[in-house]
This record gives sequence, C-alpha cells and structure tokens, in this order.
Amino acid sequence: METLRVGIIGVNAQRGWAREAHVPAIAATEGLELSAVATRSQASADAAGAAFGVARAYSDPLELIRDPDVDVVTVASSVSAHEPLIHAALQHGKHVVTEWPVAVGTAAMTTIAGAVAVAGVRSAVGLQARRNPAVLRAAQLLADHAVGRVLVVRVSSTTAGFGPTVDESTAPLEDPDAGMHLLTIQAAHTLDVVAALLGSPVEVSALHTVRFPELRSTTGSTVPRTLPDHVAVLGRFSDGAALVAEVVGGRGPDDTPFRLTIEGSTGVLELVGGAPRGFQAGVLELFVDGQRQPIDTPALPDSVVNVAGVYRALRADVRDGTSTAPSFVDAVRLAHLVDDLRRSDDTRVSVTADQEWPRALRRIG
Repeated sequence: METLRVGIIGVNAQRGWAREAHVPAIAATEGLELSAVATRSQASADAAGAAFGVARAYSDPLELIRDPDVDVVTVASSVSAHEPLIHAALQHGKHVVTEWPVAVGTAAMTTIAGAVAVAGVRSAVGLQARRNPAVLRAAQLLADHAVGRVLVVRVSSTTAGFGPTVDESTAPLEDPDAGMHLLTIQAAHTLDVVAALLGSPVEVSALHTVRFPELRSTTGSTVPRTLPDHVAVLGRFSDGAALVAEVVGGRGPDDTPFRLTIEGSTGVLELVGGAPRGFQAGVLELFVDGQRQPIDTPALPDSVVNVAGVYRALRADVRDGTSTAPSFVDAVRLAHLVDDLRRSDDTRVSVTADQEWPRALRRIG
C-alpha cells in the first residue's frame, strides 16, 4: 500500500488540537506519514518540524500545498482561514482533511462542498465522533432494530470550554465572526452524532442562554460574552421520534459528562463518556439495556482515537475509491441544522409565566 504523505497547516509544537490529536493520529494510521508542517512564522514552523521530526517546515501554507511531496493537506488553522486554503489544496489536486467548522457560514461551506465534488480527490471533515468505535457499533445495532422503534432520544453534552474565564488563546472565540463558539462546536458535534445514528431531525426548537455574561481574563481584564454558553434543543425526527438535548459549557475539566440515551419500543441504547474538550475528543462506552457492549477501541490516547478513525477512513477511501470518512456533504447538512437552531432562538415567542394561578391555587387550598 502506497504511503500518503500528510502536511498539516496550523500545528504548534507546544499546544493545540493539531498537536494533541492530528499528529499522533497520523502516526498511528498505517499508510500515512507526516511529511510537512506550516505555521504563521518560520520560527514556529521550524520548532514544529523539529518537534515532530519532519524536514519540510513552511511559514507560507501555500508552499506546503504546492510541495510535490505532500499528498494530503490537513487544514487545522483558524476557521476564517479555511476556505482559501481548502480551495488552493483542491486546485493542486491534494486530498484534504479539514477541521470543523469547515468555514465561517453555510454559504462558504456549500461552495467548498461543490468544489470538492468536482475536484476528483478524497476528503474528510473533522466530525470525528462519527468514527468513534462505540458510535459505529451503535449505528449497526440501530440498523438491526436492536431496541425496536425509536421513541425518544435524550442527550446531555458538556464541555469545559466556554466557561467564566478566558485566556489569550481562547478570547477570540467570543467574537461571533470567528465562527467558533458553543453552538458551532459543542452543539454541532452533539447533533452531528445524533444525525449519524438516526438522521437529522426535521424540526427543531432551540433556546440559547448566556450564563457567564462577563468573563474573567487571565490578563486581569474582563471580556463580555454575547454568544450562548448553554443551548437547549427540542426536535422531532421524520418518523415522529422526539429529541431532547442540552449542551452545557463551563463545566469543570474533571466534570464533563456525556450521555446519549435512545429509548426504543423494545429496549434502551446508551452512549456514555465525556472529555474536557467535549465528548467528541474522547472515547465512549456503549450499553444496551444496561449491559456494557464490547467495543474494539484502539490502544491510543483518548483524544486521538476518533481523529485516527477519520484518517483511517480517508486512507481507505483513497485506496478503495469509497466514501466512508465524514464528508463535506455531512458538514453542509450540519451547518444548515446549526442555522436552524440559531433562527429558532432568534424568532422564538417568549410567554411570561402567569403569576395568578399559584395565588389562585393557594386560595383553593
């Protein structure tokens, strides 16, 4: 099997998701090797190259894209930079892996998806929960009607992110134009794994709240928050099954549980886990009617397992001509669903609770 050479744009030698997950995921995937890195300066690029054992280190990401010894371009830079980099990679005939969100806004994602469709290359989007081993097994069980007809889906999804404090590296996430906030990250990953198992809901109603309106910065200043750090969702699937989901930011790093419960007419299936970055950055356990199901999970750090699954799927797609990796079509569908959540909250009609009925009840009592 020919080895595919991967170049990562936006990897830091000391911190960040690309360092934590992408680099070890590539190393753990047969048929892939890390061959190049690109960052914002030559000094940081050289540091990343030295840290990860690669000689090709670029301060200009377009040089990495043009490098004939790079077959796959991973775009792990800021979301606002994704669109031109992905288009450049496609124009140079490179396979593409990109982090989610793919771009800022659904229109840009749709344009990219169209370009991918005609580029004749393979691609993958970092909706990595779709490749979680427990999720893949759960999908098989649901396809085999292991719990009968699905009646209701309940989800509780938490993350340590989007809490009451920010540091220099996360402060930009408070800017709506950055495209990276609780709704587009944690809520999106949560609803995407639901969609992977059961299809997207056909109707949603959302309530967004801000529980930490004034944030403490590690530099001592205060930062206002206008974006939601809590999202509640009610939904309905095409077959009438109900969805109840809650996405919560600002949990302690040691207290970030995830639970997805699917109640069927003949049984109950549950996915249980959690990680500080959110469940999508960790492993999950699978239960059917309270019995833990055996799952073949790779012996990798928790944060690497799902991302490695994305790379394995991409490698198989290149080799076999298949389309098993999370796709740009999946990303566009998810972007529309996130838009629906935003529009639902923007257009909701709030009803003030009737204060008379408790008094009337007391009079009756």
